[in-house]
Amino acid sequence: MELKWLKDFVALNEHGSFSKAAEARFVTQPAFSRRIRSLENWLGVALVDREKYPTTLTSRGLAFVEEAKRMIHDTYRVRTRLQGQEIQKSLVFFAQHSPAVSFFPHWIRTLEPLVGNTLVKLSTGNLHDLTESFMAGMGDFLLSFSSAGDMGQLSRNDTTCIQVGTDRLVPVSALTPEGTPVFSVNGKTPLKLLAYPDDSYLGGLVKELCLNQLPPDFQYTIVCENALAEGLKAMALQGYGVAWLPYGLIQNELAQGQLTLLHEGFHTVDLRILLYRFRHTVKPEVDMFWQYLVELYNLSYTEQFPVVRPTV
Repeated sequence: MELKWLKDFVALNEHGSFSKAAEARFVTQPAFSRRIRSLENWLGVALVDREKYPTTLTSRGLAFVEEAKRMIHDTYRVRTRLQGQEIQKSLVFFAQHSPAVSFFPHWIRTLEPLVGNTLVKLSTGNLHDLTESFMAGMGDFLLSFSSAGDMGQLSRNDTTCIQVGTDRLVPVSALTPEGTPVFSVNGKTPLKLLAYPDDSYLGGLVKELCLNQLPPDFQYTIVCENALAEGLKAMALQGYGVAWLPYGLIQNELAQGQLTLLHEGFHTVDLRILLYRFRHTVKPEVDMFWQYLVELYNLSYTEQFPVVRPTV
């Protein structure tokens, strides 16, 4: 039994269809269907009448709805009670790999007067897994990139967010001894590309907003694939190919002449850095930290957190 199966089932009852419930739970419909089937297998009864359309729960499924809600409530109640026994206060952050490296350390250091002696915990991973963990209530905040096309990916009645910074995905190349880019859009051979997996967050952005905007006759070949921007950065520094990297991750390398921005023919992607939290929490330190952030950013965001934007 997994708690997320119960939450999936409650969502299915509330939304009335597998597709809408899967969207609300931030999973694909096939994955959502498998999880409902896993719950049925664990219980040993059918919860959904798959012979009827639209989606209809069986009599046992209807009877189980309130039981599922109670089980979810009881689980969180126990967790809340146990967390209340913690001696040291804590702020638990989930963050995508890139902003966790390029943004979070400086940001949290700047906010140290607001944090005080509170323990800061940071867990990193891919956005899908982090979102699922965050929505399951396993942390206090979620720090993530957001582009113009996905502003509402975590828009829910029980969550809220503030923008804490910006970044930009930029194409970069190593330099030759003569100081020119190793790779360019005008090269006579196919461009060597260092890519994120298509099913990753940054991979989807680069493919849709950068690669698809290249001239139709432009040729490139993927020579390395890595879900971590830090891994692609290391390969780019070795002159292995071109990579689209968050600007905040490569500022030092650009300043030191180890990498260079590629301009002509290449597109970039503007990113916002958003911090999410649930509207209601049982931890006073979370509420206090959030209120500090709201006041700070509303009053003097541009002064205390200047946004460095590359000219491309």
